[in-house]
Amino acid sequence: MLVLKKESREIFKEPFGKLYPALNEVDRDFLENHFIISIGDATTNNILNADIIPRIGIIDNKIEREISKHQIEYNAITLNVDNPPGTITDELWETIEKAKYLAKESNVLIVVNGEEDLAVIPCVLMAPEDTVILYGQPGEGLVVVEADKIKDIAKKMLDHFEKKEVK
Repeated sequence: MLVLKKESREIFKEPFGKLYPALNEVDRDFLENHFIISIGDATTNNILNADIIPRIGIIDNKIEREISKHQIEYNAITLNVDNPPGTITDELWETIEKAKYLAKESNVLIVVNGEEDLAVIPCVLMAPEDTVILYGQPGEGLVVVEADKIKDIAKKMLDHFEKKEVK
């Protein structure tokens, strides 16, 4: 399991891609020509309401640590995973890898028991070619990440974690 170092938390509050004030400001044709991964309940709900279907959606049934009122359901295989706040568990890596494989045939919804906030890192590192990852930036808007362009940055971000053994 990877645990985010306390002194590195501020780094992860910066957008990991291009920040848009709202979904309607993102070029729809651009999104429709990519493999889409959405992270977060509000983001996944908003893109589904805009008839943009993520190949992989990752939610934790919370928005800014409060229980989400969104009922996120779409034609997708559902996978469940445990991932405590501030971590990236081996199980999360494995579940994202499984989702990537399943997404060749079907949409996949990963429901996280814990927190999905740091899932962007394994998503970028394991993303198929031409993947766009969407996630919310609290109080600011939507972040659009072109995974192919930031794989090296994502690898460097792993330096901000400590490896802990799960007992």
